[in-house]
Formats: sequence, structure tokens, C-alpha cells
Amino acid sequence: MGREAVTQVEAGCEAGEVRALLESTELILRGDVRRRFSRSRLEAVRVEGGVLRFACDGEDVRLHLGEHAARAWAEAIARPPPSLRSKLGLEPSKRAFLVGTCDDDALAEALQGVLVADIAQAALLVARIDGPGDLAAAQAAHANRPSLPLWVVHPKGKGVAFGDGAIRAVLREAGFIDTKSCAVSDRLTASRYGLR
Repeated sequence: MGREAVTQVEAGCEAGEVRALLESTELILRGDVRRRFSRSRLEAVRVEGGVLRFACDGEDVRLHLGEHAARAWAEAIARPPPSLRSKLGLEPSKRAFLVGTCDDDALAEALQGVLVADIAQAALLVARIDGPGDLAAAQAAHANRPSLPLWVVHPKGKGVAFGDGAIRAVLREAGFIDTKSCAVSDRLTASRYGLR
């Protein structure tokens, strides 16, 4: 998704200027009016005179985006978000080699039926990381197939002992560059790395 606009909004009884962000699972308003709307709960999405209108949890919302942008946002909202499998690049013909354990329902669903036991058959590597030892194991596996993309899946949020910053520092020092990221679940995120 990744749509963003600075615009005027009316949400319920409030009005003002906001930065509106349309993400894969929610529409976020930051500024004079602050809201987070789950995309799955948006109802009666329509465009009227350049205004994107919808209802969510009984509240009427109007984003003044202009005709072209309002139509583009409405079309984006109508499209289902891509699956985690699609975000990871696991098309029907691509297989993944897993380093670590798959302890998350969303990740397990995305990897169902596409895991291989032999790294030579993999189109990409997925590594579930909780600490430095897990990252070292992922790097060792990647050394066997250095041309493959490496998806690093790790906990997100405050209080994570070994998270995005620490992982990025270690991998960049080893010559990797991160090229993409996506949410996995409420507690996990993923970043794709490759050698420079």
C-alpha cells in the first residue's frame, strides 16, 4: 500500500489537518485528528466530489484528497492486502529453507507447503531470529547459498532485546543490505537482506 497524504479531515465531531497513511492493514490519521482504522472494518467506502468517505465503528470520516487521489485510495482499500506469502516472494514455484523454529501462526501459514529440507532446492532463506546465536546460524546457512535473499524474522516493538537495529548492524557489517520489510504478525516483523 504505502499511500500517504497531508489533507483536511472530518472524523465524527473533529476536524483538522492530518497526515493520512494507508497501510496494508490500517488507515492512520496523525495530526489535528488522531485515529487508527482497521482496513477490515471500513464500510461504505466511496468518493464524492474529491472526498474519500467511509464509516468505521459508527463514525463517519471524510478525507479531502482530491478526485484522482480519492479514487486511487478507494480502489486500494477495495483490493485485499497481499498475503504474507506473497510479500515474502513465495510464488507457487518458489521454495524456502527455514533456519530456526516457526513459532508464529501467521509465519507457519505463509510457509505451509513451501519449505524444503535441502538448502540447494531453496529460492530464498527465512530465518527466525531471537538472539545473536540465531543470527549467526542464519549467516552460516546463507554462506552455503550467498546469492539467495535472506528474510530475517524477529520480534518487534519496544523492549525487544535483539531487534531490528542490532540485526541490521551485524548484517551490514557483514556486507548485507536490507531491501524490503513487512509485518509478519502482531509480534513479528521481517526484513529482506542480500549481499551487496
